[in-house]
Amino acid sequence: MKHRIAVLGAGYAGAIAAGRLARRLHRDDVEITLVNGDPEFVERVRLHQLASGQDLPCRPLRDVYAGTGVRVRSAWVTAVDVDRKTVELAGEHGADTRDFDTRDFDTRDHDTLDYDTLVYALGSTVADHGVPGVAEYAHHVAGKQDALRLRARLSELEPGGTVLVAGGGLTGIEAAAEIAEAHPGLKVTIATRGGVGDWLSDKAQRHLCGVFDRLGITVHEHADITRVEANSVVTRAAGEIPAHVTVWTAGFTAHPIAAATTLEVSDTGRIVVDGTMRSVSHPDVYAVGDAALAEGAGGKTLRMSCSASTPMAWQAADALAARLTGRKVRQTTIGYATQCVSLGRRDGIVQRVTYADEVTSTVITGRTGARIKEFICSGAAWCISHPTLLLPTRRRHLAATAEVELRPVTL
Repeated sequence: MKHRIAVLGAGYAGAIAAGRLARRLHRDDVEITLVNGDPEFVERVRLHQLASGQDLPCRPLRDVYAGTGVRVRSAWVTAVDVDRKTVELAGEHGADTRDFDTRDFDTRDHDTLDYDTLVYALGSTVADHGVPGVAEYAHHVAGKQDALRLRARLSELEPGGTVLVAGGGLTGIEAAAEIAEAHPGLKVTIATRGGVGDWLSDKAQRHLCGVFDRLGITVHEHADITRVEANSVVTRAAGEIPAHVTVWTAGFTAHPIAAATTLEVSDTGRIVVDGTMRSVSHPDVYAVGDAALAEGAGGKTLRMSCSASTPMAWQAADALAARLTGRKVRQTTIGYATQCVSLGRRDGIVQRVTYADEVTSTVITGRTGARIKEFICSGAAWCISHPTLLLPTRRRHLAATAEVELRPVTL
């Protein structure tokens, strides 16, 4: 019988892992199933563009993996049983038109997927940090449908309407700049608990302030939001700030499905993995992307980001393929090179960082920074669209010792 590999989630990490496994392993020996709620690949790093009114390329997953041997199932994962090695699915019929957060699926629209090895890549969702009113009144850009709802709401605002972006991290900065540039008639404000972009170098922060001034974005720093209301937010330092639309970008949290299993997870719900992205509690489970708690360069936990998701996917796929084919498992420390921030379509910041993600004085800004950021985003999407073109053509057969290799071992 074929070894069954289930990959849950087709974001950057899951999509790359599925394609790399298809290239490493012979299809006569393995059956790779990729499960994703949306039938298309969603460029999460561009969802602020989608929310502002831009259209993104359509990349149906079945077209992407045609001829690779990867079976694509458009369904929502509702539960995982890592002891029985099963995944519960729902909404496979018409999954592209359903909102999993608000719809109760018909019991006839459920199915069970069995696996031998699981690659968990369900990613993350928005974190409300327990702030009242976020769920009821705030928009966010953590998913495609969320971005489309925000897009529709922004189009309804009259000139002079107020938009408040809560959070001064990468997502908040990019969302504020994109909305302000695309909707110059709106008044855009960004409020953050700390400083906006305060982890960047001095040069990068100066450029960011200049761009926000040019776009007319009002900044409220050290303004901890304590409540979100229908037409405003309440902060400790700045009192009440008017907002016809609140965009919540104050961080992400792991999808809760992993924490509901017997997998060892962190206090934030991320699956604890070793250096090969293999679960420390269940050796037949690998976790990649935002869902995994992995150690990177300098002993630091890899942050939730596309830049970390891609090498995590490479590491997991290569390690799994090596174990199945009886080859040596190689392990590489994952690190960083840059942090890239888009500031609308014509400006950007490329901040050089050390391998351990510490900022340096090297910064590229302006149109050149925007072009580099666009090149990186386009390159990541190209890798997804061509999942098996970046590796040698030889697929390896499973080794006779595969079942032994999949038992718990000390690496």
